[in-house]
Amino acid sequence: MSDDPEAVRHRAKMAKRKDLQDTETAARTRAQGLLMVHTGTGKGKSTAAFGLALRMLGHGRKVGVVQFIKGAWSTGERTALESFGPLLTWHTLGDGFTWNTQDRARDIATCRHAWEVSLDLMHQPDLALLVLDELNIALRYDYLPLDEVLAGLRARPAVLHVVVTGRNAKPGLIEAADLVTEMTLIKHHAKAGIAAQQGIEW
Repeated sequence: MSDDPEAVRHRAKMAKRKDLQDTETAARTRAQGLLMVHTGTGKGKSTAAFGLALRMLGHGRKVGVVQFIKGAWSTGERTALESFGPLLTWHTLGDGFTWNTQDRARDIATCRHAWEVSLDLMHQPDLALLVLDELNIALRYDYLPLDEVLAGLRARPAVLHVVVTGRNAKPGLIEAADLVTEMTLIKHHAKAGIAAQQGIEW
C-alpha cells in the first residue's frame, strides 16, 4: 500500500469505520419477519417491493403478492416474477383506480376480498414475503379499518416479511412498521407531457 500521507489518512479512517461497523453488526443478533412500508409521493414504491420479491425468489423462497386497487392489466413485473412458477402466488384483486370506479361500496367490497386473501396467504406454510401492493390507498380512503389490518399483521407468523406500498401511509401503520421508506418526488416526466411507457410504468 502507498505511504502517501493522503492514502495513510484514508486507511486510518476506513479502519476506524470498519471497527464501528463490525461492532454494530455483532450487536444485531435477532432475526424476525419485518413489516416494511414504502410510501411517499415519488415513483418507485411498488417497484422497490417487487425488487424485494425478486431477491427472495432468487433465494428459492416463496413470495405472495396481493394488489389492492390496481386492475388486472398485464405488467412486466408480473410476467417476470411468474417465471418462478410455484414459488410465486399473485393476486391482482383491484377494479382499477378509485377515480375510475367512482363506486365506494364496490371499492370497499373489493378491498375486503383482497384483505381476506391476504390473511389466508399470511398463514401459508413456507411463505417468506408478502407484498401488499397499494394497501395504503385502501387504508387512506377507509375502505378497510386500520385497527383490523394492524391486528392481522401482528398475528402473522413471526418469520414472515410483509411489505406494504402506496401513498399516504397512516401514522398507525408507520408506527407499527420496522422499516419505513418514503419516496420523495423531486421531478417526474409526466409533468413534461411524457406518457406512461412499457418497462417503466408497467
